Amino acid sequence: MPLTKEKKASVLTTFAGTATNTGSIEGQIALLTERISQISSHLQENKKDFSTHRGLMQLVGKRKSLLNYLQKNNLTGYRQLIEKLGIRK
Repeated sequence: MPLTKEKKASVLTTFAGTATNTGSIEGQIALLTERISQISSHLQENKKDFSTHRGLMQLVGKRKSLLNYLQKNNLTGYRQLIEKLGIRK
């Protein structure tokens, strides 16, 4: 279940500045987080959907690598982003 254009534009506007700034690290991480939450809710209902579970693990790995890159290059931006998204405790 992909993100709608309106949802994607609103997420990018919130985290990347503009809806057309799809290349920013913050925007990419926010979009991945949104997809991860959608897939997680799908998997709670469909526990035996193993191919979707594999895709979820790939998305989590991609988000983790982008977060590591952001942490190395912009520590304050990293801290602000994880606080906004609520992904680290």
